[in-house]
Amino acid sequence: MNTKRIFDLCCVLPSLILLSPLFLLIALWVKLDSQGPIFFLQTRIGQFEKPFKIIKFRTMLPDNKGPKLTLNNDARITRCGHFLRRYKLDELPQLINVLKGEMSLVGPRPEVPEYVAYYPDALKEYVLSVPVGITDYASIEFHNESELLAASKQPEISYIENILPLKLAYHQKYVKEQSLYLDIVLIFKTLKRIFFK
Repeated sequence: MNTKRIFDLCCVLPSLILLSPLFLLIALWVKLDSQGPIFFLQTRIGQFEKPFKIIKFRTMLPDNKGPKLTLNNDARITRCGHFLRRYKLDELPQLINVLKGEMSLVGPRPEVPEYVAYYPDALKEYVLSVPVGITDYASIEFHNESELLAASKQPEISYIENILPLKLAYHQKYVKEQSLYLDIVLIFKTLKRIFFK
């Protein structure tokens, strides 16, 4: 077991225990706010191009077949979903993905297969050579991604042509510079961005 995995487990195990009351409260809120499941599962591409189901608290109306991208003013977002998204609380169940070894706390943010298809082959292999993560350089830089896309007349094209290449550049930067120290720095930067943006 490498140092990164040990660090993840040392952070995730106590976090899941301490946050369990919050998990229960959010789960109850999601259930009471709208019909549908508590959790949202979506296929993402992980390390070595292995697909897995990412876990989030559901923040949108169920059985919606809309676009993969979610805009800031998206009508599909539930009342509690707006709050959960604002403070990234919908992301908390991904700690379970980390516990299962499907993700790390820090690493290139996993994409859906449809957008991974736009990765250049050599770059795809490089970026996905490390565990994908809950946060990274790109997550911090594009914390307002939904707002940026909401301002575009063609959000999906804007994402593929403008945002995705920049994210890939940040992913390359992370893979090149990765270290335990960097992971700790990015975790604190993420928390700062969430609570003091």
